[in-house]
Amino acid sequence: QVQLAESGGGSVQAGGSLKLSCGVSGRTFISYIMAWFRQAPGKERKFVGAINWNGGSTYYDDSVKGRFTISIDNSANTVYLQMNSLKPEDTAVYYCAARRGSVVAGTRSESRFDSWGQGTQVTVSS
Repeated sequence: QVQLAESGGGSVQAGGSLKLSCGVSGRTFISYIMAWFRQAPGKERKFVGAINWNGGSTYYDDSVKGRFTISIDNSANTVYLQMNSLKPEDTAVYYCAARRGSVVAGTRSESRFDSWGQGTQVTVSS
């Protein structure tokens, strides 16, 4: 397992942008898939998007495709979630997650991820 710490959450008006960061520590040279999930009040946690550790492949949920971008900075051991054109329905606690692997396509199940951050709140007002 690795240790994850999210930051960058906050409040923004609809149409605005936020960039979340996920600092990774304890990583070995074994390949990892990094993902973002979110949990809205009273709802189940849902997949947002994922990236492989070399940054060559990404995979997004349809609800955020074209608005959100996941990127990775290996030198800083940090994963980012750039969120543009935010909507009130994007309001949620956002979690960073990690698991060993290299194939990103189809990676949606949270049960496959064994490392999680504490979450960061994103609130989008209309």
